[in-house]
Amino acid sequence: VQLQASGGGLVQPGGSLRLSCAASGVSRSIFSGNAVAWYRQAPGKERERVAGMRGDMSTDYADSVKGRFTISRDNAKNTVYLQMSSLKPEDTAVYYCKRVNDYGYTYWGQGTLVTVSS
Repeated sequence: VQLQASGGGLVQPGGSLRLSCAASGVSRSIFSGNAVAWYRQAPGKERERVAGMRGDMSTDYADSVKGRFTISRDNAKNTVYLQMSSLKPEDTAVYYCKRVNDYGYTYWGQGTLVTVSS
């Protein structure tokens, strides 16, 4: 089972990016019921939860990204997305996706770097 994150890059303040995280080695029916989430870790800081979505499609967001970031999923593609808008320099970090299976086991993606700078 793997999670492959992509979509990071360099963007100017105020810009947008969409991150993707594709899960392999799991059926669509199982993936659709799993909780998924995005975390980030900035240099010298602890990893923090950015957004999460449960199998029932309910979501949660960190206060720092509410109104700017949107988490979504395409269960037919075993993929979760993070649409990021109005990006700020403080959003600069390595972003990781996470999936929790039916037994509570956690899988992490490899991380994708987002740099917000002019």
